Amino acid sequence: MAVKKITEKLSDQALTEETGRGWAAWFAELDAWGATGRTHTDIARHLVDAYGVSGWYAQSVTVGYEQERGMREVGQSCEGDWQASGSRTVHASAERITEAFADDTLRERWLPHADFSLRTHRPGKSVTADWDGGSSRISVYLTPKGADKTQVGLGHTKLADADAVAVYKAFWKERLGVLKSLLEE
Repeated sequence: MAVKKITEKLSDQALTEETGRGWAAWFAELDAWGATGRTHTDIARHLVDAYGVSGWYAQSVTVGYEQERGMREVGQSCEGDWQASGSRTVHASAERITEAFADDTLRERWLPHADFSLRTHRPGKSVTADWDGGSSRISVYLTPKGADKTQVGLGHTKLADADAVAVYKAFWKERLGVLKSLLEE
């Protein structure tokens, strides 16, 4: 499964509607400003300060630019480490989803035989855990969408390379689907 560039996920039309410019126009603007010699933070800040681009779109344009100009690969953070992510909306409370990660018995039902070591959990809010003996880490953020509906956002960081990103992206898509099925039984 190939991981898509942000320019493939966020359409030129949607970007233009939100920022007033499409990908090519933003890339030309950033090239003229000398963005290839600047940090991720500098580029995003420039988009906010000089053009009033909102935070999420400033980050998206910056990541798209860095990917297109070879400054970072898909799945690579601005610090150079590799990360995969996944999300799923589940018809269950945020507290119940926290329990599905934090309770060993319940977790085994949807994430069997995982090398998972819980670091922190804030019921109804977030979970962090070491993965594979601490070689990588997962962070889960829960956003309630009503009394019994929650968006689960999962980030898996400190991965070895782009291949691991693709593997874990598919893995978490499948596992979060199993979690959803389990909690919605």
